[in-house]
Amino acid sequence: MPDSWRLAEGDELAPELTAVRLLGGGSAYEAYLCFDELTFVPVVVKVLRPSQVDDPSALRGLRREVRALTDVDHPVVVRGLRYDLAHERPYVVLENCDGPRLSSLVRRYGPLQEQQYLPLAIDVAAALHYCGRIGYVHLDVKPSNVIMGAPARLIDLSVARTVEEAADLRALIGTDAYMAPEQCDPQGAWGVPGPASDVWGLGATVWEAVSGARPFRDGDPDAPDAEVARRFPQTVEDPRPLPGRVPGAVAEVLTACLQRDPAARPQPAEVSEALEPVLTGLPRGRLAGFRVRG
Repeated sequence: MPDSWRLAEGDELAPELTAVRLLGGGSAYEAYLCFDELTFVPVVVKVLRPSQVDDPSALRGLRREVRALTDVDHPVVVRGLRYDLAHERPYVVLENCDGPRLSSLVRRYGPLQEQQYLPLAIDVAAALHYCGRIGYVHLDVKPSNVIMGAPARLIDLSVARTVEEAADLRALIGTDAYMAPEQCDPQGAWGVPGPASDVWGLGATVWEAVSGARPFRDGDPDAPDAEVARRFPQTVEDPRPLPGRVPGAVAEVLTACLQRDPAARPQPAEVSEALEPVLTGLPRGRLAGFRVRG
């Protein structure tokens, strides 16, 4: 494993944190399942890779994540427990959310049942409603960042920003297949990234849970910056059709979430209010005020 701490079971990652196994990671960090002697439970520890320890950008990113974990306190969002950015291995300790990732379930079993995807959508919509109310955007809502459980859990705040910071973005932040058009072209025709971008991510995530496939075909990651449409088909194409078995109310909500115009997307609370009657079997009447705009 290049650029890895290569911690084996029983190795000390930091004081009172004993490695159990490597979970994965990204370009700048590794994530280990550890046993925490302080809380006396398993935890997830995100630690900067060896090459990133002295990188100011990587440290800023970890510091920004720590701030987001402190500010975003919601039952559906992973909690940060403590951190030490001055340690020889800068790290942040996260609660260990028990359950499979949504991406793993879809990859292994295909489309989810209504009893599975509806609570998931309502839970994540509640978290996004809260984030918007306190002025935060997640910017990377996708199936691999959702842990299935009761409630579902939204994880990985590594690129989360305040609304003001998101509006100032010039770089592309997020995961290509789940990025809203305004994330694909910051400061472009669709405006700036913001809370509506997370609604798009929610729609794309639940669309995959419902259908077993991403809503848009894969783009070309090697496309030049000027060829936005080639890299991001979602900026010019409509989503794939949903299976006919999907309830009309669900299809209506998901289609609304994937409107290219951010102003045409519903608010997270509207998503939750529209889907709750489908889950509980209440009459369609409660959906009367919700329509696809634009």
